[in-house]
Amino acid sequence: MKQKSRPQPTPSKVGTRGRRKTQKIVTGVTVFFVFILGGFWAAQMLRLQSAAAGSVDAILVLGGSIKREMHVTQCARQNPDLPIVISQGSASPCVWLIFDRDRAPKQNVWLERCAYSTFTNFTFSGELLKQWDVKKVKVITSQTHLPRAKWLAQILLGAKGIAVEIETVPEEGIPGNKEFWLKTALDITRSLIWTLIEPFYSTECQQIQRLSEIDLTQWQPEDYRCEYQGQLD
Repeated sequence: MKQKSRPQPTPSKVGTRGRRKTQKIVTGVTVFFVFILGGFWAAQMLRLQSAAAGSVDAILVLGGSIKREMHVTQCARQNPDLPIVISQGSASPCVWLIFDRDRAPKQNVWLERCAYSTFTNFTFSGELLKQWDVKKVKVITSQTHLPRAKWLAQILLGAKGIAVEIETVPEEGIPGNKEFWLKTALDITRSLIWTLIEPFYSTECQQIQRLSEIDLTQWQPEDYRCEYQGQLD
């Protein structure tokens, strides 16, 4: 008895089935990653809430104005055991002279020289804070640097489980940070993406120096300039 041949699926049906299968795979992978990220951020939020209720255990000064470094000397005098990171601030001799003039301790002050933007202020210094097991950091900047500095701090440091407290310093004139909405939006987007890929990259800065170890005799006055607001002349 002769068997009847089964109808073969047309190419269009095969293509449709393939697309549906691909869509299911993509949807499944997307749901998986959303689930993982959701769980990660939920755990981070619990850690941050607990850390935010505690006391500040480090200070991060964002470069851009010598006024911020002048302000942090008061914090150093009041809390000499608190570690302070100055991220790409004034020239090293200028910072040394400010602390020396204000009789502020230099032993726990560190100068980070890898950063070249607000974004990298937090990626490089954030890695240092993580190594110190910091749970809550006070970020010192200027009012004109907000809200970008605050959002980036909360995203980039928050991803490391570090709670953030912002303190702004009164400024005279125009500090080194100018805010534009497009720049803010791009930096926020970049920061969110960075939290996903950072675990696969090293952001440890190799240019970190303790302020107390700076030898002022190795510097010539013509090799650096301090902002006039520092009144170091």
